[in-house]
Amino acid sequence: MGFEEHTEFLKEMSELILNEMPKAEYSSIFNDFVESDFFLIDGDSLLVTCICEKSLKQGQDLHFFYLVERYLVDLINKGGQFAIVFFKDAEYAYFDFPELLSLRTALILHLQHNNTIDVRTTFSGCLSKEWETFLKESCPYFLIVADEGLNHLQTQLFNFLIIQSWAMKVNAVLSSGQASDILRLYAYFMPSKHSNRVFFKENKQQIENAYKALNKQLKECRVLAFKPLFGNLIWDNMMEEARETISLLKQLWPEGSDIRRVLCVISCSLSLRMHHHFLENRKKTTSCQETNIQQGESNCLSLQEIEDLCKLHCLSVVFLLHLPLPQRACIRSITSRWIKNIQAFLKMKKWCEHFILSNIDTFEFWNLNLIHLCDLSDELLLKNIAFYYENENVQGLQMSLGDVIMKDYEYLWNAVSKLVRKFDVGQPFPLRTTKLNFLKKNPLTIKDSSKEKMPSLGFIPMSSEVIDKFAGDILKDLPFLKRDDPRVTALVKHKEFDELLHWHSRRPLSDDYDRTKRQFDEKSRDPYVLRSVQKYHVFQRFYGSSLESITSRIIVTQNIKPKKNFSVPKSKKANVAGDDMKEKKKNKYSVGIGPIRFQLQYMGHHLIRDERKDPDPRVQDFIPDTWQRELLDVVDNNESAVIVAPTSSGKTYVSYYCMEKVLKESQEGVVVYVAPTKALVNQVAATVQNRYTKTMPDGECLCGVFTRDYRHNALNCQVLITVPACLEILLLAPHRQKWVKRIRYVIFDEVHCLGGEIGAEIWEHLLVMIRCPFLALSATISNPEHLTEWLQSVKRYWKQADSVIEQNIAAKRSAGSRANYHKDYSQRKQSYKVRLVLYGERYNDLEKHVCSVKHNDIHFEHFHPCAVLTTDHIERYGFPSDLILSPRETIELYDSMFECWESWPRAQELCPENFIHFKNKIVIKKMDARKYEESLKAELANWIKNGNVEEAKMVLKNLSPDLALSSENMTQMFPLLVEKLKKMEKLPAIFFLFNLGDVENRAKSVSTFLKNKQERERPPKADKEAHDMATKLRKVKKSIEKQKTIEEKSQKKPRKMDKSLIYEAEHDNLLRNLEKNLEIPQECTYADQKAVSTEMLQMVFDRVKFTRKGAELKALAERGVGYHHSALNFKEKQLVEILFRKGFVRVVTATGTLALGINMPCKSVVFAQNSIYLDALNYRQMSGRAGRRGQDLMGDVYFFDIPLPKIEKLIKSNVPELRGQFPFSITFVLRLMLLAAKGDDPEDAKAKVLSVLKHSLLSFKQPRTVEMLKLYFLFSLQLLVKEGYLNQEGNPIGFAGLVSHLHYHEPSNFVFVSFLVSGLFHKLCQPTHKGSKHFSQDVMEKLVLVLANLFGRRYFPAKFQDANVKFYQSKVFLEDLPKDFNAALHKYNMTVTKDFASFLLVVSKLADMKQEYQLPLSKINFMGKECEDSQLVSHLMSCKEGRRAISPFVCLSGNSDGDLLQPETPDHVILRTIGISHTQAPLLWPQKYDRQGRRMPLNAYALDFYKHGSLMGLVQDNRMNESEAYWLLKDFSLTIQSISVSLHELCENEEDNVVLAFEQLSETFSEKLRKV
Repeated sequence: MGFEEHTEFLKEMSELILNEMPKAEYSSIFNDFVESDFFLIDGDSLLVTCICEKSLKQGQDLHFFYLVERYLVDLINKGGQFAIVFFKDAEYAYFDFPELLSLRTALILHLQHNNTIDVRTTFSGCLSKEWETFLKESCPYFLIVADEGLNHLQTQLFNFLIIQSWAMKVNAVLSSGQASDILRLYAYFMPSKHSNRVFFKENKQQIENAYKALNKQLKECRVLAFKPLFGNLIWDNMMEEARETISLLKQLWPEGSDIRRVLCVISCSLSLRMHHHFLENRKKTTSCQETNIQQGESNCLSLQEIEDLCKLHCLSVVFLLHLPLPQRACIRSITSRWIKNIQAFLKMKKWCEHFILSNIDTFEFWNLNLIHLCDLSDELLLKNIAFYYENENVQGLQMSLGDVIMKDYEYLWNAVSKLVRKFDVGQPFPLRTTKLNFLKKNPLTIKDSSKEKMPSLGFIPMSSEVIDKFAGDILKDLPFLKRDDPRVTALVKHKEFDELLHWHSRRPLSDDYDRTKRQFDEKSRDPYVLRSVQKYHVFQRFYGSSLESITSRIIVTQNIKPKKNFSVPKSKKANVAGDDMKEKKKNKYSVGIGPIRFQLQYMGHHLIRDERKDPDPRVQDFIPDTWQRELLDVVDNNESAVIVAPTSSGKTYVSYYCMEKVLKESQEGVVVYVAPTKALVNQVAATVQNRYTKTMPDGECLCGVFTRDYRHNALNCQVLITVPACLEILLLAPHRQKWVKRIRYVIFDEVHCLGGEIGAEIWEHLLVMIRCPFLALSATISNPEHLTEWLQSVKRYWKQADSVIEQNIAAKRSAGSRANYHKDYSQRKQSYKVRLVLYGERYNDLEKHVCSVKHNDIHFEHFHPCAVLTTDHIERYGFPSDLILSPRETIELYDSMFECWESWPRAQELCPENFIHFKNKIVIKKMDARKYEESLKAELANWIKNGNVEEAKMVLKNLSPDLALSSENMTQMFPLLVEKLKKMEKLPAIFFLFNLGDVENRAKSVSTFLKNKQERERPPKADKEAHDMATKLRKVKKSIEKQKTIEEKSQKKPRKMDKSLIYEAEHDNLLRNLEKNLEIPQECTYADQKAVSTEMLQMVFDRVKFTRKGAELKALAERGVGYHHSALNFKEKQLVEILFRKGFVRVVTATGTLALGINMPCKSVVFAQNSIYLDALNYRQMSGRAGRRGQDLMGDVYFFDIPLPKIEKLIKSNVPELRGQFPFSITFVLRLMLLAAKGDDPEDAKAKVLSVLKHSLLSFKQPRTVEMLKLYFLFSLQLLVKEGYLNQEGNPIGFAGLVSHLHYHEPSNFVFVSFLVSGLFHKLCQPTHKGSKHFSQDVMEKLVLVLANLFGRRYFPAKFQDANVKFYQSKVFLEDLPKDFNAALHKYNMTVTKDFASFLLVVSKLADMKQEYQLPLSKINFMGKECEDSQLVSHLMSCKEGRRAISPFVCLSGNSDGDLLQPETPDHVILRTIGISHTQAPLLWPQKYDRQGRRMPLNAYALDFYKHGSLMGLVQDNRMNESEAYWLLKDFSLTIQSISVSLHELCENEEDNVVLAFEQLSETFSEKLRKV
């Protein structure tokens, strides 16, 4: 079959991939510095992506290798673990591009010889058996692959690779459209779905046939590309020629050489021989067809012209050998192109280079230095030399080469002439003997980068105490403009922005706090509102009581010593276990094993825990452990602490102790509890309301809540529960400082979010801004010492700042003022010490199990934790600190060791019955078992140390489960898994998945499974009976109503009354029977009906009656099933949480949001989906939910559809280290300046601002980063001054308030205000007629179009535009901004770009130039002594200006500082050691292009929804998940509301068209959203 016959099928395959693209999730492929899952990179995709980079010029090898290495080093720094794969078949795709063929070969060799990266080149193609085996063994999580090649044939090759990866359950990640920041790399993630696997299975034969036909077609291309250049020579002849020439050179240079010299002389001699052979053929032949091999008879290059070109090439290679990179980076940029014939010859030369590099193995046993494989040719250098000899030299410019260069050049040319042999190639000098111009004549041959308009450096002078204190030390080195400079005098003079009062009515302006929706109006006396508040409090207490069974405590202010409570329920429980064991000991002989082994093997989870017996008067509910008492001491001493202890170990208790202490101290003090998610906020608030009751002064309350969605009693409470972003709003609000001073303690729950993906820098800001002590809690931090040390440095700063503020207060007091003294006093009693409290022991053991599918049934294999280890891992790292064995697993380890080494000397000593800590004990304790476990681990490590590695390997192998890879559709098997767990009594269970849609669908599939089961088991006549009863019931109801009207008319005769009673009795009886008929049988639901009363159930269901997912969740809950994810309304989440904790719902599918501190303990945790987000940190957080303290003595963790290598990695990997984020954004700097200028207490406000500026975790102990951040701060100020948000004194002016209100949306906030200021919105927002306050649909749609281009931007992969798809309701691709808006945006972008470029020029002095001249990964150094004795070198390398802020490797393509002014300059252009990327500039480019130069379209979801109002339309056409789409639209709606409120307050005319238009839009958009 020919290739054409497969085109239809290839099109079908291509469409399948294109249809998956818009559904691809754009997310980080790494999760926050965690060692990543093993993944693969397709080498050809990497090559194609880098070669298309717009800053790279063709023929600049070293620049290309820099791009490849910079990308790979970025992956490695982010924790990437990968292998690069080059398929042999993929080489065929380059036969039309010989220059890339040799580059590909050099790249493979460079990665293999000069790096430690795993490079695989042995696979013939992606359909080979070896490749399939490799994928099965290595289980890569994803493959990075391109979606488009250099031509359509290469694109088809990539398509085959994607389809085959999916078939093997390997996800695809697109190499195009990727974006990187400090912590993460974002990319389009296309998961392997069951439907894709089915497609491959069903079309396997066709796929293989099409692949063979494609390869055949590619090979034919080789012949077509080869013939015009090499005539009748075939491929194998050329390979043989190359090998012969190589062996000749080995004889000529027996001492060995460098790859650049070798390749230069062999390729020149081969090319000359080929050209000579071609000319000879031409002479012999008379026929025109045959002679016309090369581009036309008359203008064929002569041998002398080719010799001249080869001489120039040899000279350029000598330059490469002798010039260091600093000198080469100053090369002139020649823009002329080669003439056509030269291009053809250079192609032939590249083929020759490929033949040589392909035979590099023949250089064995010869000293060949391969270090400079990355720098084999430099076309710009060759063009420069050619240009000099054919233009400047002939005009009389004589430049000496210098002795060293001349000698080396002669040495190379002499070698070429000896290798050519067949004819004489002439002398090395003169270099040009012919007159032909090799370069095309071009009016602008040399591009002068130094003349490009770079903005002249000059800082606008500013004076402010904050600037002087933070960056004063570097100001003296900066070039400042004079005050009379036009750039200074031209600054916009806006009036000063007053954060406090409305311009006209002088009423207070709202801030972010005011704009947050109030749940209830606290001051309202409306009976309906009061009733709602009452219902809310009743529900909160009920919700709180579902969280913990603790009676509410009445708090009275003033220190009242708690009554001592000596009841010790826990130790009693332990005694029961002990008695139980004694009982069992009597029957010792009946079970045939020793008592110790019996206890370890069968009673491990009942072993007595070591718990203290002495009560602590401070705690009444339980007897705290020693480490918990230390926490109570911390709070008593007003100290701060970082607390790291496992999930459910009891670390949260200290938070409530802290609250109680502050509540007892006064009516003034406030405790702030910071939780990472809204779900956790609601839960903690309910717990506090249930735990404590306190009589508060009028208008004050005990507990308040503040999230982005709503607030309730936030500033008039004593315990505020909030999320980080909302506390930051209060700390930065200038006029909330009085309230901020009331804060006595801040509790940070799940503080490891400091290293998280979204909002991590906010956690940092809070930790450094608060003046009071804090408690930072987490279950998972691997470097708590570093975190504690950083926080201690912050506290030292505050100790100093507080003493200065105190002295100032004392000075004021002595001058007769008593301001602020009393209220601040209790705050100053604090200690400035930060303690680190670590505790590692879980109360109950966790056992792991792996699920596999055999014969359509689910099987569970116990997974021994030691099975994840290898002897190498134990030798290098020892046993992971949190790899803990249950007693049963300890016995299994001993038995395996005993079995694998028959003559094990310590077998008897470590036998459980003889172990020293078990001797003479009837009942063993948990701690004894732990000592036994440590002894066995130490012994196994000694085996490895002392040479018994094989025995140790056997032990680990014996412990590994025997699992078969399942090809089943695991999604369909999910309900069977749940059913099996129910039969094993392992419910309640939480099933963790990571995709929103899957979380919902799996829960529904379980419910459907139960419904179908019910249908099958329902008696055949039941439906008919139900129908008959329903009909009767309707008739009886009618009769009752009829009877009522009769009774009302008549005079209530007794007999009639009897009739109505009969009807009612019949009605009740029918209703009961109908309910019984329709009732869900016990075996068809997982719900425990007895767990919750009917009234309570009804109360919970009533709360979600009108929510979006309420009906669905209610129906699921009735089956005992629920789902939980971030896109649910808080009432919906609470329904699931309450019913799960009460034991009514026993199966919950959830995303990672449930892992963050939510109190939902369960018997089992199931990981049911692999994901990037399933990493060591989340695994520990999630598995920590298993095993309910007080209910389960052991927790079970199940892995379902997770590859074995991934499970091993999860168990043995360390949790990530916390590293700092980039701490500022431009808007954040503006918010800081607002606080410093307008704060109620100026000294306190400035101290806070300086604390944030000085204490970023990123710059802790990093002086160079400190300086870079100071410069970035100054750049931010300059930009804010130029844009008219700050004046030269650092005070906010103009629309500073509006920009800071939209701080969530930088850079869109700046762009929006620039549109507003330039009058574009006034031009757009014209009412339907004069005097009207209404705007047409057309105006509204245009307004949404503008806003959708600014806010909530989501891109499709560029390739999706090629898909042949019909859209039904939506436009899908967002149109560009209207022309006038686009022009304004361009103007804004250019202003910011110029400022950012100036900043980069200043900050470039901080670069580590030693590193900048090295390749990032291989560390090959291109520094060296500059070549000073060559006039020609000095002449060609004369562009020293304009090359300061960009990488010297990038300069090799003729780029200069001026390129920083180009739209979307990629980050790798900038010097890499200054730690700055373009993400730090507030730029918003209207169009985004991927690395292959293709435009990525924006998703028009917001505008489409505004037009058709249908969520399903977005699911169908815009390819969005329903819940995710709703969430994005809600965010978009909140943005419009925020803008509307701000404009209403800031605009001097409240009847202004723009104000009215935004009000109308806000209302209509919210209304449409409410309807869905």
